[in-house]
Amino acid sequence: MCGIAGIYNFDTRNPISSGKLSKMNSSLYHRGPDSEGYFIDGHIGLAHRRLSIIDLKDGHQPMISQNGNIILVFNGEIYNYIELRKELVKEGFHFKTNSDTEVIIAAYEFWGNECYNKFNGMWAIALWDKRINKLILSRDRFGEKPLYYYHNSDFLLFGSEIKAIKQFGIPLEPRLELLEIYLFLTNIPGPDTFYKNTFEVKPGHFMVISSDQITEKKYWDLDLIDEKNKLTNEKFVLEQFEYLLNDSVRIRMRADVEVGAFLSGGLDSSSVVSLMAKNANEQINTFTIGFPNKAFDESELADIIAKQYNTNHHLGTVNPESLNEMIKICNFHFDQPFGDSSAIPTYFVSKFSSQKVKLVLTGDGGDELLSGYNSYLGLKLTQKYNALPFGINKGIPKLINLFLPIFKGKIRYKMNKAYSFTNSASLPFTQRYLHKKPYAPLSKIQELTQPLNCIKIEDFIYDLVNKIPLNDEFYKMMHINYKYDLPNDYLVKVDRMSMSNSLETRTPFLDFRLVELMTLVDKSIKMKGFERKSVLRNTVGKTLPNEILNAPKKGFGVPLREWFKSNENLELAQFEKLTGLLDNNVLNEIIIQNKKGYSDNGNFIWTLIMLESYI
Repeated sequence: MCGIAGIYNFDTRNPISSGKLSKMNSSLYHRGPDSEGYFIDGHIGLAHRRLSIIDLKDGHQPMISQNGNIILVFNGEIYNYIELRKELVKEGFHFKTNSDTEVIIAAYEFWGNECYNKFNGMWAIALWDKRINKLILSRDRFGEKPLYYYHNSDFLLFGSEIKAIKQFGIPLEPRLELLEIYLFLTNIPGPDTFYKNTFEVKPGHFMVISSDQITEKKYWDLDLIDEKNKLTNEKFVLEQFEYLLNDSVRIRMRADVEVGAFLSGGLDSSSVVSLMAKNANEQINTFTIGFPNKAFDESELADIIAKQYNTNHHLGTVNPESLNEMIKICNFHFDQPFGDSSAIPTYFVSKFSSQKVKLVLTGDGGDELLSGYNSYLGLKLTQKYNALPFGINKGIPKLINLFLPIFKGKIRYKMNKAYSFTNSASLPFTQRYLHKKPYAPLSKIQELTQPLNCIKIEDFIYDLVNKIPLNDEFYKMMHINYKYDLPNDYLVKVDRMSMSNSLETRTPFLDFRLVELMTLVDKSIKMKGFERKSVLRNTVGKTLPNEILNAPKKGFGVPLREWFKSNENLELAQFEKLTGLLDNNVLNEIIIQNKKGYSDNGNFIWTLIMLESYI
């Protein structure tokens, strides 16, 4: 796991500025504190920061092929590099190192750009091919590893984080027309960024840059088949899933450093730890972050798993006093507005873990792979609710709304959710998504951004949904989770917060073999009745304690509504920049409603705070 950066001048007579390249690379120190390296040849410059995980002695980058034609910097890991190395040795290749980096070079020399389909891993690759004088940028299938680029008529810059591009010295101009989309999604969906002329390489794509053109090509996508011909052989699905998940964990434990695990106490991370224990030769380090607020705390469940599998368990705690520190940390590491507040516990569990290990496995991707989000339950509940007699389902939201003013606090929050569900149940899929997705009502977001000429979120979401080549709402939700939520939110959060602490994270549930299998599985097997993650429960889950299997689902969140409710200093004046852009009356109403306990606006206030710094 590392950081990469580079400069490509379109004018081949224009040499690279080593000073600017060094500044770009230095900004990524946290991604690779172990060493740095540079390659400069005329109008091309590559830079690398290394976090040493595999082949600690000889895996330094930039790495140059034995014939001198290929120069590579890359961030990530190729987990099946041992198998690929054996295959390439049979084809006549010789290797000087034991690193996955050299395997990438040989794979490219043998298969060309078809090599990316051979890789089982996570990566952002920058490769200079001297034979054709072209720079190639490649990104893994799901976007686990980031890769941004900026270009104008003179040059192209790239880096693992936008801050590397900023260090080149060109002012990046914000795109304020994206604010409504950001406030709805809490992120800027790729390939766009919050800045003009700055983009990210799409997951599952590679780019070829030459002196006269930039081309982008897709090498992988979800294998979507006819919805009426999904896999329904449950025995086959369970056998394949169990084998592949175990193998995914096994190859992700390959490292020349000690391997640990994030352990939340949820079903996904508990399953990963159980398989790690099965494949490990020594005691595993596990790491959990708890909260004083028990409604957000799963540390007791994590402790049950740690004892069952005899892990060396470590428990830390996140307190409200951490809030101001986290605002500064998130502003520095995300480089653009990012409002997912689960970045806070992710940062602290990463910081806590990095004191003991350089590498952890996580349960991320499990909800996408197994259709485990509450939104899937919501789809089924919506069908049941809409089957009620017309008078009943129409009258329930009116009844809830009638009694809302009487309550506040936890009861009010639950009633707000019940009203939102019942009031939107009869709407078409896209409108329900618009109604339920954001941390604040869509109407409030639109009122907030009314002074601006923003791209309308309805247009964005309708376009997104209309492009999905599926009819069933369950499979549409799967597609959105994989193609939009993962690369724009969840994987961004984990990458930035772990790498801010120089910690590598690996995600067994995102092995592409598992994803290709589970994408083809019928929803009746993925969710039996109202049982979440049926496939996992009927395989690895059988070895887990009942406390884990029966625990209600919790997100990796923080009690922001309570933190902001008790924060006397949180007032409209704190949003100095936003008050010049957004509707101040609505902004003030959001703060007051949260303080009085009428609405749970904690996450939305965090989203606003994260925006304030980039205006």
